[in-house]
Amino acid sequence: MTDHLEVPGWVWALTVAGIIGLLLYDYFFHVRKAHIPTIQESAKWSAVYVGIAILFGVGVWVIAGHQWGQQYFAGYITEKALSVDNLFVFLIIMSSFKVPRADQQKVLLFGITFSLIARTAFIFVGAALINQFAWVFYIFGAILIFMAGKQVSEEFSSDSGDDDADNVMTRFFRKYLRTSEHYDGDKMVTTVNGKRMLTPMLLVMLSIGGTDLLFALDSIPAIFGLTQETYLVFTAVVFSLLGLRQLYFLIDGLLDRLVYLTWGLAAILAFIGVKLILHALHENNVPFINGGEPVQVVEISTGLSLAVIIGVLVITVIASLISPRGRIQSYVANARRHARLYLDTNSDEEPAVKAEAFRSLLAEERQIKELDDKKRALIREESELMDLIRRAHEEHAHYIETGRVRPDSGYDPFWEESSILEEPTERRER
Repeated sequence: MTDHLEVPGWVWALTVAGIIGLLLYDYFFHVRKAHIPTIQESAKWSAVYVGIAILFGVGVWVIAGHQWGQQYFAGYITEKALSVDNLFVFLIIMSSFKVPRADQQKVLLFGITFSLIARTAFIFVGAALINQFAWVFYIFGAILIFMAGKQVSEEFSSDSGDDDADNVMTRFFRKYLRTSEHYDGDKMVTTVNGKRMLTPMLLVMLSIGGTDLLFALDSIPAIFGLTQETYLVFTAVVFSLLGLRQLYFLIDGLLDRLVYLTWGLAAILAFIGVKLILHALHENNVPFINGGEPVQVVEISTGLSLAVIIGVLVITVIASLISPRGRIQSYVANARRHARLYLDTNSDEEPAVKAEAFRSLLAEERQIKELDDKKRALIREESELMDLIRRAHEEHAHYIETGRVRPDSGYDPFWEESSILEEPTERRER
């Protein structure tokens, strides 16, 4: 096994050119015209980007050797899992800012582009520090263990969840940037009463970009814990981010089902943190630790790291999918999302989107209605959700009465007899 992966300049140039080409293709052919991607479109392009990442890894494995291939795949899988976790916060931010569904693609692509630029800078800074100062591994390891503990503590906190949208970056941009009340398509600047103003679209893009800087605190140390080869770090991070936009729309309804993903990621971050500290001890030159001499400790191999990462993610996903808690949380989150989408959609501009949102809301209500009384009672205690559903039903009923919405658009007038808004006893009395 060689100690360093030699990558010629022309390989770097071709890699960067290919990445830029993929981004430009997205900008000019996918998000140039605002639209809501179908499941088929999202699945096809998600498969394309994952396929590119896998083929690249196989190429590294065959051409450079299995040790570098293992490092790449360990880094890619870890970064992909962390990027999926980031989608939760992106979803919350866009819901908080009420971004039109058709414009969410452009917001996500901007966030991905910003992330690529920022993380590339972080990667080269991190690589330079590691090459000069071995003690940086102690810092990175401590950061990962801290972030793992933070994720676990947030799981126990009753304040976790929607508060993630109100992070320091979002609060800063809300406070100091004056924006219009409404969106003007996907424009960044609009005119209101003869005055040029920023639109909420710019605000949400800045919030997502700023939030991604916070995500880099665990992302970059994690990848350096698996490989210190700058080329592998760069490509693993980039390929994990490319295709994230399509993945967002593909697993949108599944995100809330992954109730144990945070636990799995916390375990992975803690594992990599320990691996980094063990490596730091093995390479130790800090004077107050063992007199500045290396400490003979067991180092965790890349193969073991890859096995642990895949094993934890598989267990996490399976446990989430079969968990009753995950199923209930998925119903609640989807009902909340569909109700908000219905209320935030203009019936004159996007009637099909509004009708589909209501049909989806009815489907979620039916699923919740099939739960036992105890679980359904817990859901009814969520006042925000109940208020959203009530407002959606009232607005749709009003549209039906005024003739603005066709009766076959998805609204079922008999559904009110079995709405989750009512107590079981009330329904029986009626």
